[in-house]
Amino acid sequence: MIDRSYVIKAVLFDFDGTLSKPGTLDFPRLKKDIGCPPDVPVLEFIDSLPTRFQRETSLSVLEQFEMEGAVHSEPNPGAEDLIAYLRSKGIGMGIITRNRLSCIERALQNFNALDISDFDVVVSRETPVDIKPSGQGILLAARTLNVDIKKVLMVGDYIFDIQAGQAAGCITALLDDGTVSGSPKIHSDFRASDLEEIKNIIRLGLPLPMGKLPNDLLEKFLRRFNFHDPSVLIRAGVGEDTTAVDIDEEEILVIKSDPITFATDHVGHYAVLVNANDIATSGATPRWLLTTLLFPSGVVPSAVRKIMHELESVSRKWNISLCGGHTEITDAVTRPVIIGMLAGTVAKRDLVDKRNIQPGDSVLLTKAVAVEGTAIIAREFGDRLATLGMSKTEIETCRQFLSSIGILEEAKIAGSFKGVSGMHDITEGGLATALLELSIAGEHRIRVEMDRIPVFPQTRKICRLLQIDPMGLIGSGSLLISCRGNIAEPLMAGIRDAGIDVTRIGEVIDPGRGIDAVDPEGPVPWPSFEVDEITRLF
Repeated sequence: MIDRSYVIKAVLFDFDGTLSKPGTLDFPRLKKDIGCPPDVPVLEFIDSLPTRFQRETSLSVLEQFEMEGAVHSEPNPGAEDLIAYLRSKGIGMGIITRNRLSCIERALQNFNALDISDFDVVVSRETPVDIKPSGQGILLAARTLNVDIKKVLMVGDYIFDIQAGQAAGCITALLDDGTVSGSPKIHSDFRASDLEEIKNIIRLGLPLPMGKLPNDLLEKFLRRFNFHDPSVLIRAGVGEDTTAVDIDEEEILVIKSDPITFATDHVGHYAVLVNANDIATSGATPRWLLTTLLFPSGVVPSAVRKIMHELESVSRKWNISLCGGHTEITDAVTRPVIIGMLAGTVAKRDLVDKRNIQPGDSVLLTKAVAVEGTAIIAREFGDRLATLGMSKTEIETCRQFLSSIGILEEAKIAGSFKGVSGMHDITEGGLATALLELSIAGEHRIRVEMDRIPVFPQTRKICRLLQIDPMGLIGSGSLLISCRGNIAEPLMAGIRDAGIDVTRIGEVIDPGRGIDAVDPEGPVPWPSFEVDEITRLF
């Protein structure tokens, strides 16, 4: 498998053996009937026959043989799902086959929901180009699809498919279920045992949506990391927002890095608190901040000064040392981007590690969902909200939610209680994603009472006007806490005494991963969001 970056704009498939499984046919008998040597491809043999009569007679036998295979063929497992997936992603698709078009059309009649019109281009034996192993058919398909040949994937189950792809200069994937003759000698960019693996190969070449890297991809990529350093106590993983390093026998260094990409207003404020929030979820005190500031071309010095001043003043408020970093103007960004790296410390005995979660723990939520999202939308899309009927007073109230995106105070209170087993800051993907991440990191399922999840009325109104779901809206400012059941009430009392709302929304149940959502009527689906809801507005 190639380990470089690649982009896929179109996928071309061989047909027999790739998208379909031909009926059981006796190829040796066919070759014997037309006099073709066992080691010579049939079409090449027919083309080499000396007389037109011999060629036409042998071709007629071949066509009857192919049609019989088409009649008795069946879809390859996963073929229709793969084509539907590619169609949903807007990826160009084609068939490259040495068979006649009529055989392909007949074989497609055995599919449930697929016909020739689902393909943007079909290059068959009737097409006046050399097909396979020549790359001419693939080059013709790429031109028809108006796609750069280097961004075309050729998928096939035979050496001719791969040779054609290599001759054309496209990406190649060999579909090999272990029965492909001489397959170890076939050098392809990718090798897959079934079409589901082909789908995963294609997915890695498709553009990602805006927002965080999807959790399943993150988990897959992290499996390739080697974590050998014994001083690293909390390693990179889904739901793990920090790392913890044992720097001596009693104290642990907690480190965090996060970018600010959605907001343009008060980005310095976000940069400090979003990083500090995650440090605090480990029970640590945020201490040292480094920032990389990226500004678009055309930025004026006063704009840079404003953001730097904001970083320094917010850091000072929370006793964080702004230690330095890097500032650059680049056409790689279209608006200011801040990447923060924050380090903090915690006594080893006080480290909060999500792996300590256990059945029976209560799950608490501070404030309400989508605090950060409410603030960003009011600040970035105030005019749109006003057009939709929201008053200036309401919009200004939502803008002031910015002052509530920190969770340092409630995290400090929670960290002082023995029996707190995990804390998780709600960021991109909202509560729906954050609670699932807590489950994954804690290796336990969580039952959630949907009717107990708090939503501020201002947030609910914004989401209704913009037709977005608060459960999937970025939510820094709200802290998820898992704790032993016997300390839930005193912990909530301590948080409320500090003037911060907190609600018990569920409990930890069995080992595993996932969310069991219920409402007063019974079980309900837990929402899932491919990207944060706020990305729909940008």
